[in-house]
Amino acid sequence: MATITPEMREFIEHNLGWVATVSPQGQVDLGPKMSTFVIDDNHIGYHERTAGQIMSDLRNGSPLVIAFANLEERKGYRFRGIVTLHDDDALYEEQVRVAEARGTKKPAVIPVLEITEIQDLTPGATAGTTISKD
Repeated sequence: MATITPEMREFIEHNLGWVATVSPQGQVDLGPKMSTFVIDDNHIGYHERTAGQIMSDLRNGSPLVIAFANLEERKGYRFRGIVTLHDDDALYEEQVRVAEARGTKKPAVIPVLEITEIQDLTPGATAGTTISKD
């Protein structure tokens, strides 16, 4: 697995994450997720609340990509990996309690990305290059 550094963890915690999936017909879907969170050095999760196209894509086996960028800092990261959907386990129940405490909608599912590759989204010569890959 690729590893989230302490710098990346802080960046993720302070910036909006965007997720992307692909439908079985090849239609790309992209959406912001204000609920992204770092689980550990190798996993990122988020609350899938809309339960729309992205959730459908994930249930149909779509890959998941999560990207974070900060325009002012001109910096960003893209995370690729293997997704697991949690909707009836301890992780899910813990995140339902988080949503309740925040006053947000109960998540339909918690997608968790096991990170296999991290790419640099900083503009310039390094844009899109792999920082870490297992």
